[in-house]
Amino acid sequence: MGFDFQQLQNDFQGLNLNDPGDWPLAPKIAAFVAVLLAVLVGGWLFDGSAQRVALEQSREKEQQLRESWVSKKRQAVNIDEYRRQLSEINRQLETLVRQLPGKAEMESLLSDINHAGLGRGLQSDLFKPAKDEIKEFYAAVPVQISVTGDYHSLGEFASDVARMPRIVTIKNLLLTAAAPAQGKKAGAGDGRLRLDATAETYRYLEQDELAKQQGAKK
Repeated sequence: MGFDFQQLQNDFQGLNLNDPGDWPLAPKIAAFVAVLLAVLVGGWLFDGSAQRVALEQSREKEQQLRESWVSKKRQAVNIDEYRRQLSEINRQLETLVRQLPGKAEMESLLSDINHAGLGRGLQSDLFKPAKDEIKEFYAAVPVQISVTGDYHSLGEFASDVARMPRIVTIKNLLLTAAAPAQGKKAGAGDGRLRLDATAETYRYLEQDELAKQQGAKK
């Protein structure tokens, strides 16, 4: 028996889309296969898209893990060098801390700063330590100073302070013409200058201050 293409063609003509139950067998099979393929293709595309996203995320995660592994391996290989560097940093920090006086030494240091000006023949008009400024592991001690003298003496005073074994910085400098010396007329300049500045030195914190500082952080 031959296949009747004409009959097959007639089966697909005049189909009532609102009543597929009355369709001939061939259109029903074709419609079922089409719906099945659409479902399979749609499911594959939807699920495949999610899988592709998951695959891409997995590849990125793999790359991050590889980089982390390489970094940790490099650190492990160089651990002795890192320990040596850390030991050197701690040694340098201890050296710097030793340059910071304690509370008991501050009076002597402030006296040295004052005598540095007097030793250069400067007239001390103001020498006033301000309140300590507490930092993480040290305290800054600002001292307001005002001295009068000639230009070179002022410069030598600044150099003397900079060469002190303890750390002292001079900031907020203001250099003006000094008032006439006693017995001179107003406006009669004698070449003297007045230096107003803040000499800031530093001290390490005592154990009780460190404990208080750590307690404040907590």
